[in-house]
Amino acid sequence: MAPKQEPSRFAIEPLDDKHDRAAFSCGVEALDAYLHKQAGQDARKRAAVPFVATADGKTIAGYYTLAQYAIQLDTVPDAIAKKLPKYPTVSATLLGRLAVSTEFRGQRVGETLLMDALHRSLTLGKQAASAGVIADAKDDSAVSFYRKYGFLDLPKVERRLFLPMGTVEQLFR
Repeated sequence: MAPKQEPSRFAIEPLDDKHDRAAFSCGVEALDAYLHKQAGQDARKRAAVPFVATADGKTIAGYYTLAQYAIQLDTVPDAIAKKLPKYPTVSATLLGRLAVSTEFRGQRVGETLLMDALHRSLTLGKQAASAGVIADAKDDSAVSFYRKYGFLDLPKVERRLFLPMGTVEQLFR
């Protein structure tokens, strides 16, 4: 289901030293700690690319990370696996983390971040193959959020979801 497209007041850009990471709080310790302590290192070491939403160029309203990933074909439900190449592993894009500052809740920042992540994944997937987007949801609320956009459960790993790239493509038609 495609969301209503309206201009965002947030710019989404790669994490940089100008962004105030220390002030960010989403209320989930693991997600806060990642942005405060690990995100910069992951970017420098090319382990993940953190992107931030900001309205003023400094204050972080939310963030997400993207990385290349390989998924075992036998962990994907049969209905999806039938449409994928018959290799033991298939390339995918990992949406590793997605968090919204408590200060910006209720302003559709999460949806804005997700749509940006999916659009980037689609664009990059045309240059470096990606069969879909994997999301590891932190809790049941996050699972519900991802399901609203068509993500499917990968039952062999708790709270891991998958959105086929064909579905991502349909979101942006």
